[in-house]
Amino acid sequence: MTIREKIQNNKTYLGIEFGSTRIKAVLVDDSYAPIASGAHDWQNRYENGIWTYSADDIIGGMQHCYACLVEDIRNKYGVVPTGYGAMGISGMMHGYMAFDKEDRLLVPFRTWRNTMTEQAASELSELLGFNIPQRWSIAHLYQAVLNGEEHIRDVAHINTLAGYIHFLLTGERKVGVGEASGIFPTDGADYNADHLEKVDRLLERHGFSARLRDVLPGVLCAGAGEATLTEAGARLLDPAGNLKPGVIFCPPEGDAGTGMTATNSVLPRTGNVSAGTSIFAMLVLDKPLSGYYREIDVVTTPDGAPVAMVHCNNCASELDAWVNIFGEFAELGGHPIAKPELYDMLYYNALNGDPDCGGTVAYNFLSGEPVAGAESGRPMYFRTPDGKFNLANLFRAEIYSTMAALKLGMDILFEKEQVSAEKFTGHGGLFKTKGVAQQFLADGLGTAVSVMKTAGEGGAWGMALLAAFAVCGGGKSLSEFLETEVFRGMECSTVQPEEKGAAGFKKFIENYKRGLAAEYAAAK
Repeated sequence: MTIREKIQNNKTYLGIEFGSTRIKAVLVDDSYAPIASGAHDWQNRYENGIWTYSADDIIGGMQHCYACLVEDIRNKYGVVPTGYGAMGISGMMHGYMAFDKEDRLLVPFRTWRNTMTEQAASELSELLGFNIPQRWSIAHLYQAVLNGEEHIRDVAHINTLAGYIHFLLTGERKVGVGEASGIFPTDGADYNADHLEKVDRLLERHGFSARLRDVLPGVLCAGAGEATLTEAGARLLDPAGNLKPGVIFCPPEGDAGTGMTATNSVLPRTGNVSAGTSIFAMLVLDKPLSGYYREIDVVTTPDGAPVAMVHCNNCASELDAWVNIFGEFAELGGHPIAKPELYDMLYYNALNGDPDCGGTVAYNFLSGEPVAGAESGRPMYFRTPDGKFNLANLFRAEIYSTMAALKLGMDILFEKEQVSAEKFTGHGGLFKTKGVAQQFLADGLGTAVSVMKTAGEGGAWGMALLAAFAVCGGGKSLSEFLETEVFRGMECSTVQPEEKGAAGFKKFIENYKRGLAAEYAAAK
């Protein structure tokens, strides 16, 4: 069967992911390789002290992304899709979308990037003996209760971005367990019942009487396919009217879950690092942690296995800004350089820098960075007077900075908890220039790092795989499906830590820690 025939016969699987800077759609066929894609670039807004995206941003961006996908399919295969074997929605995890009983959005979407729930997160963590980060949905809800916000009296449901889109398209208010584990603590395949009871009592003492079971979205494991695209959902996604209702939907998942899926990292002692606007590392645990740490979240794989997650708000945005500066310089000199070539030029030159960056240290904090103890963001850099300051060291320091806060959290797992990792797999835009960020990450973590050929496809491809699993799983576990059906024979490159690089990264981190006091002061 040709790809055109597969499209016509709904033998394809679609994943759409709402990332921080791009909404991306990836279509795969029954070989699970991408065959078409579409994208829509967007940016969060900082309005009235809140990082947000408007409802128009969300719906309009989704429609444009889907239209771009359809156009790509039409151009490549001469056909317009009317359906798919299955599809699924992914999005930035956490955050807060509150709705009344008529499903009206009560306040603008509060994204993961906001660091405005410190009191709530601290009190909940202490109550449960379990780390509740500021960006989790329950922290936002409780903080709004503590603040006495007017909208709280009308809250009937809360959701995440992925869960909201899934609801608009299917009418089902449910999320995958991986996504749910960033809303409220989970225990296997559902919310932790004891924790629900404790937080219900806490909220009631503050005047919020609704039960969390009614307020939070329901929970499903990977492989479920009980939701379908409604007539209204089809028209919303595809105003052109070609898409027909009835498409099976898998549970919506967060970018953490799609990252684990896209890197085949769902078995114990396997991990992945997703690096784009934010950066986070996931390591599937083979034993419970002995305690809880504010730097480490415990979430789950899409099939409910416990995962230690170190999530950092800031990754490549400041690095991208520096690349743009040199792009401007090239244009001023009359020799403009295309973005992909510019990135490769500057990244590869960073390999020529000193392992410790010649005494140069950079901080990439555009927003607050809780893992590093920074309440708000101020990008900055400093260098020692006797250091070696050149272009290679500057960019090496900037690339190191994308993963420096991550290392602070990972060191807790490796050193305090003695957690072991067999492999880490990197994916996301930071790894597009072959072998640079990959090698620096291996040096920083002291472990092998692999990058697959599909590293640039990111979470949208992972979401497409989860959609395919819902109808093609054949009774296999998610790990079995990925290992035997998707990643068998996948092209992959692996690098090992280098002694000089590891020693240099260690020295950089020592300087980085010493300079954090200046970063905190600058933020004030």
